[in-house]
Amino acid sequence: MKQITFYLDFISPYAYLAFEELPKALLGLSYSVQYKPVGLGFLLRHHGSLGPAEIPAKRDWTYRHVMWLAHSKGIALEMPAVHPFNPMALLRLAVAAGADGLPNRYVCETLFRHVWVGGADATDAARLQAVTQALAPARDAGDDAVKAALKAHTDTAIAQDVFGVPAFEVDGRVFWGLDALPMLRSYLEGDTWFDGGHWDASKNLPYGLPPRKA
Repeated sequence: MKQITFYLDFISPYAYLAFEELPKALLGLSYSVQYKPVGLGFLLRHHGSLGPAEIPAKRDWTYRHVMWLAHSKGIALEMPAVHPFNPMALLRLAVAAGADGLPNRYVCETLFRHVWVGGADATDAARLQAVTQALAPARDAGDDAVKAALKAHTDTAIAQDVFGVPAFEVDGRVFWGLDALPMLRSYLEGDTWFDGGHWDASKNLPYGLPPRKA
């Protein structure tokens, strides 16, 4: 049985859609999932990237696209009252509510739906208090140990070349994005394509653009 590490941040609508689609996408296969909350903002900064919401035209398209995807897949999704927002309280709550800092599917589902179902403000203090009470974490989300565990998850993701969410790691291979779920399934099914040199071929492809000026 393969173990999949699912790197996620509740701020990402694509991570939410992938979370909802994963059981269907991998139906019939033998696998286990370890959910690891990470700070998407830290991943982006490490790799020198901007988030979709930081580029106005891309922001508009992203929101339009995820709402259509949810509609097409029959998944409930309403944009939260404010987006983007600071997701650290939710990420730390997920870590605090999980054994050894690893939340189970119920915890992740609760927090994803806190953000993406109902159209409310994900960072509203009263709502945060209510979802914290509902999850009843064993540790305080503000504890230094919780913060350190979240940083460790993010550092692990960076070490594995994770550059965004959702990302799925299995056997040292990282599959990125909602649209990578069919590829992930193919790998788990033993597709021989992965036995050749296709996976690493891009690393040997010459880069043809001049360096960017500072």
